[in-house]
Formats: sequence, C-alpha cells, structure tokens
Amino acid sequence: MKYSEAVAELEAITAKMQSADCDIDSLAALTARALELLKFCKEKLFKTDEEVKKCLETLSDSLG
Repeated sequence: MKYSEAVAELEAITAKMQSADCDIDSLAALTARALELLKFCKEKLFKTDEEVKKCLETLSDSLG
C-alpha cells in the first residue's frame, strides 16, 4: 500500500465516522482500521525520514 492510499482511506473513514449513518457497530471496526492505517503511515514516514537523512549524509561526505 502506498502512503497516499492510506491517507485517502483514512479520510474516507473519517467522513464515515462523522456521518449520521455511522452506527456504533461500524464505529468499532472503523476505529480499528484507522489505527492500522495510522500505524502504517507513521512507520512509512519514519522510514522515509531515515532514508533522506542517509542520502544527505552521503551527499555531505562526498562533497567534503
């Protein structure tokens, strides 16, 4: 899954949770899925941050 797909799904879940059609049974499942997506996004952001830092360090080392 791509980060943008996870964010789009989170946005859809948020809209469902805010709608009058969302019942209590659906709310629990939507919340669980949202937590999974948030964890995925956090891990993806952390990994990307580490990769960018490595690239910058390599660039800095090669420039002297």
